[in-house]
Amino acid sequence: MSETASHPLLPTLARIAAALERLAPPPAAKPDLGAADAFVWHPAGTGGMPAQLAPVKRVAAVGIGLLQGVDRQKNLLLENTLRFARGLPANNAMLWGARGMGKSSLVKAAHAAANAEVPGALALIEIQREDIRTLPELLNVLRDNSRRFLVFCDDLSFEREDQDYKALKSVLDGGIEGRPANVLFYATSNRRHLMARDMIENERSTAINPGEAVEEKVSLSDRFGLWIGFHNADQSTFFAMVEAYAADLGLAVTPEELHRQAVEWSVTRGGRSGRVAWQFIMDLAGRMGVALPAR
Repeated sequence: MSETASHPLLPTLARIAAALERLAPPPAAKPDLGAADAFVWHPAGTGGMPAQLAPVKRVAAVGIGLLQGVDRQKNLLLENTLRFARGLPANNAMLWGARGMGKSSLVKAAHAAANAEVPGALALIEIQREDIRTLPELLNVLRDNSRRFLVFCDDLSFEREDQDYKALKSVLDGGIEGRPANVLFYATSNRRHLMARDMIENERSTAINPGEAVEEKVSLSDRFGLWIGFHNADQSTFFAMVEAYAADLGLAVTPEELHRQAVEWSVTRGGRSGRVAWQFIMDLAGRMGVALPAR
């Protein structure tokens, strides 16, 4: 008696297996990490979509010379980034502090400046906050590649009962595999310790051992080798910001009039920062009929 006759379900099972193979998505193609200078990380998603690094044709960045009032911060991050681009040791960096003072702009500007000096050396890879748990998967894609990578997460923070920080902690510590030598992690945050102060105080007040209760989360920020703080702009710094932007766009306005309008704008916005300065210049350029130059 044949095997098929002994097992009448075998032909049906074979057809089901063949159908499933046809329905299965093809294996993810190996990404071309030399195709662009910047990528956005999209982890594997619903519906069987494979993980991918989507190339970015043009990074929305401003020249590093236009960033005013953050000279010390510029020097620290640019030096660290240039060392890394040249194949030398460098540190993971966290940029924290006041909103709108150019933290994410500085990361993108430092990447562009390093690539201008060492062409094609660095690729910038943006990872979203909600995808931090997939960092180990991303590192496996980047590991052993001849290129160097800055993995960048903007506006990073963690909330109560959020366990994603453990994936980041493992990456910063190196884990059992070790952080790839060709990868650095840059992050920006409005929180110095990446978690809200009331969360820290709450955990201290309800824990049996208050010190140990928050040590693991609070110490996460200590694992960044480079800590760069940003603070609110005073009026002279705010004026320097708007002057630099106005000069870059070639706006025909006297310093006195520029300052007067800038002060009025900052009062309506309730503060002074690099973001407020740029928004004011966009409004002024629009009213003057000056188009933005192609970058």
